[in-house]
Amino acid sequence: MDTAPPDFKSYWDETLNDLGRFSPAPAVTPIPLRTTGFATLYGVRLTSLGPYRIFGYISVPTGTGPHPVLYFTPRYQSVVQPVPQGISNELRRHFIVFSLAARGQRNADEPFAADFPGWLTEGIANPASYIFRGVVADCVRGLEFIAGWEGVDPGRIAVVGNDLAFMTAALGNGATPGATHGATHVATAPELFFGLPPKGVPYPRAEINDHLRRTPADRDAVRRTLSLYDLRAFAPTAPAARLILAGPAGAELDGKALAPLAESEHATLRESKRSNYKDGLTLLSWLAERFDMPDPQALLPRAWR
Repeated sequence: MDTAPPDFKSYWDETLNDLGRFSPAPAVTPIPLRTTGFATLYGVRLTSLGPYRIFGYISVPTGTGPHPVLYFTPRYQSVVQPVPQGISNELRRHFIVFSLAARGQRNADEPFAADFPGWLTEGIANPASYIFRGVVADCVRGLEFIAGWEGVDPGRIAVVGNDLAFMTAALGNGATPGATHGATHVATAPELFFGLPPKGVPYPRAEINDHLRRTPADRDAVRRTLSLYDLRAFAPTAPAARLILAGPAGAELDGKALAPLAESEHATLRESKRSNYKDGLTLLSWLAERFDMPDPQALLPRAWR
């Protein structure tokens, strides 16, 4: 199913070419307070499109690699943790874990501090200046960086998160000039980009409707911007190994709606069980199977076992 507008490729090619003009200039600093006997934590600052300095947490298991990678792209929230809330710290025993704070989020909020709600619609009427053009570029920069980290197993890199994970994995497959690395797996629970939302959708997509109520003259411009970010347009270039976590049956983004994202030989589509535990187990079971890891129960938060 091809829903890409005619200028989809040129828009993202230009974005990635612009990103490539800036050296990442990484600055890596150990964080002893969050270092354990089984993993060392670092903070890293990178230069992204703009130029703009972004931030990430990297946790590296003790012992020799190569290690599989879990790259957590930003959730729709102001604060990014070393391991996303609800995910077991035990993951740090088995994976290199990288969590990114994109422009506007805490630790990457100078000179721009995002509002929540508000981040999703910042500049949305103009694709060239839409804040998520920079946010997506930040996520691709993060993938470039972590894929080149010493001790990474290049055959076991999973990008995990919401729409940004799917877009990053699709764009990162050698898309930037000279790039030869990317993600091998992607797990996504979409919540942001799927065309103009109908009335009554929950936050954060409700922000788009709020914006259009305030500025109804923006409707055509917003529709055009969203067409460039529609997840269905990214599906053909996303990694074949993909887990799509859909909303519950009847929701706007349920399994039926997201089926076009699962048109891949190695895709798995699961609708939400309306339980953080059950949905979390789905994700960790899929990762454990794909990466030949231990029983997923060992990767769960203790309260879930």
